[in-house]
Amino acid sequence: MPVTNGGDPHRREVVRFAVLCRAVTIVLQVLFNLLIPDHAADAFSPPRLSEPGFCDWLVECLLGGLSRWDAEHFLFIAEHGYVYEHNCAFFPLFPLSLRAVAGTVLWPLGDVLCFRSRLLLSAVLLNTLFSVLAAWILYELGCVVLQCRRQAFLSASLFCITPANVFMAAAYSESMFALLAFGAMWQLEKGCFWRSSLLFSLASGVRSNGVINAGFLVYAKMKRFASQLQAGNGIELLLILGQLPVLLLSLLVMCGSVFLPFVLFQFYAYFWFCSTNVGSEYAVPRPLLQLAVDMGYRLAFGDGAKPPWCSWDYPMVYSYIQDAYWNVGLLRYYELRQIPNFLLAAPAIMLGSWAAWCYVAANPWHCLTLGLARRETGRVMAEDSAKPASGFCSPGVFVYVVHATALLVFGMFCMHVQVLTRFLGSSSPVLYWFSAHLLHTHEPLLQFRDPSTSHAAPHLRSSFPARNKNENPVLRLLKNWRQSTTLTQWLLGYAFSYWLLGLALHCNFFPWT
Repeated sequence: MPVTNGGDPHRREVVRFAVLCRAVTIVLQVLFNLLIPDHAADAFSPPRLSEPGFCDWLVECLLGGLSRWDAEHFLFIAEHGYVYEHNCAFFPLFPLSLRAVAGTVLWPLGDVLCFRSRLLLSAVLLNTLFSVLAAWILYELGCVVLQCRRQAFLSASLFCITPANVFMAAAYSESMFALLAFGAMWQLEKGCFWRSSLLFSLASGVRSNGVINAGFLVYAKMKRFASQLQAGNGIELLLILGQLPVLLLSLLVMCGSVFLPFVLFQFYAYFWFCSTNVGSEYAVPRPLLQLAVDMGYRLAFGDGAKPPWCSWDYPMVYSYIQDAYWNVGLLRYYELRQIPNFLLAAPAIMLGSWAAWCYVAANPWHCLTLGLARRETGRVMAEDSAKPASGFCSPGVFVYVVHATALLVFGMFCMHVQVLTRFLGSSSPVLYWFSAHLLHTHEPLLQFRDPSTSHAAPHLRSSFPARNKNENPVLRLLKNWRQSTTLTQWLLGYAFSYWLLGLALHCNFFPWT
């Protein structure tokens, strides 16, 4: 059944469930923040430059749990800019958005709230909006790629209870990145290349790993070109080959737009920290200067001594910060004392690896040929006809599995491994699609079929019977927890336990993912 604007009950349920989950998250963090004493963590904690009033104190009591750890960096950058060198590890689009909302939409509250409180409030409001929209976009993307409305519905519902929930609500950039990345993927699936490249470009201004999304544009163009070549013959092939320069030029422009925010930010940092007299007219408030002295932070235009990365052939502040401040690099995290962090990341690693293995096992030829080559023999055509046209193992999922696997491998060997949960959860739909595939395949409580739609896969069939077709599958499984399979209990238990533990620990400055 084709989707009409505003008429899809699944879409409405996804949005409703996403709003409910965000509300529960905010309420729980208030309770955890009030009931559990804060841990004395060695984290970035800049001084407040304005005297807080009663309303500021109230905002801190209610929402302060969402301003912990890296959230302090984003809020600080939004308020003061890139004062310290290590702030440059955090890309500018999200803090700029916070500043814009705090200075416009929340400007009338300026008489009762200081700017920092308005920034925190804007972060909560924006991330609530971003995460709800991301759930909706993920549903739409799933409908197009999976060609099964039921699995798309289940995937989007699982995204609402993502194990990275606390980071979707806190003053982090995960929700904004997920919205832009999923939106770009959706537009690309609809054939809107330029709109997709614009969204991917914005995503690169939010998080550094956004640059890898250029691969989606390259693959989509390659796939279209290969399909035209294999369908053409004679003079048509010459005409298609004649379009190759235009194809390469458009790819160059699109991919360049994706890399542009990253490159511009490196230039910005270079001129701010490496050029003499740049920013000399900017007076750093005395408390921030004192913090730099106490903690050893390097200031922009501080003492005339240039940072070592300024003399590199290709000066990249981001790489330097990851190396010098956080010891990020190949295999650097492989130490015995990091075993607890590997255990925290283990469920995400297992799910990501399992997803890649299942897809390759189901589509070996498709993976070997990168999904670009046709097989036309009778035997192979018969084999291909047995492959699923919809669901997680369908051909359209290939590029997403490659993307997720690349992120997984990079995260396992070159990052602080515990961040893999939110890294994958905000960057790729694969974990949600694969979890939905497992539940759809192995959970009897979800095996309700509507015979009238059993052959409607090309038209995005819905497998819910009429009386239950709009019921949220996650809520259904929770209501029948004891009757569900061990796999279902493990998947939902993983999501909910990380949701609750993340809120209780992260909101009180305890280490988390």
